[in-house]
Amino acid sequence: HSHRRGPRADMVPEIAAAVGFVSGLLRTRGCVSEQQLQVFSGALREALTEHYKHHWFPEKPFKGSGYRCIRINHKMDPIISKAASHIGLSLPQLYQLLPSELTLWVDPYEVSYRIGEDGSICVLYEAAATKAPSSYGLLTCKNQMMLGRTSPSKNYIMTVSS
Repeated sequence: HSHRRGPRADMVPEIAAAVGFVSGLLRTRGCVSEQQLQVFSGALREALTEHYKHHWFPEKPFKGSGYRCIRINHKMDPIISKAASHIGLSLPQLYQLLPSELTLWVDPYEVSYRIGEDGSICVLYEAAATKAPSSYGLLTCKNQMMLGRTSPSKNYIMTVSS
């Protein structure tokens, strides 16, 4: 791997995580064949790469986050429906296959999603090496408040060392 442009200017792992997640949702319902999923994944990957091309700022990971966000909230995200049209999935079918409320954030170094308007946010992909020192400060701070003066829990130690 030759990295010419700084730490990482490509979007490969993030987009792969997002595409894998959406494909996985389609796969769980079992009405879409593996071959269709491959075509869908490829189409979605290309569409996202194109869509994000000028809206990807690894040095400012949250800049443009709203633009990159993939949403299904009683309206299907056009990027997903376009990729699905490659394998002949109609909108009504997509609504049956995918959650009716889904937000997927694809940001440099982190991909996360939420199902339901008040669901909890789950992280799909996180590039560990990119955590700035400031965010560690926040982490410790938050955890200390939760832990009070008790000894750090095992969970807490794992989070820091992973």
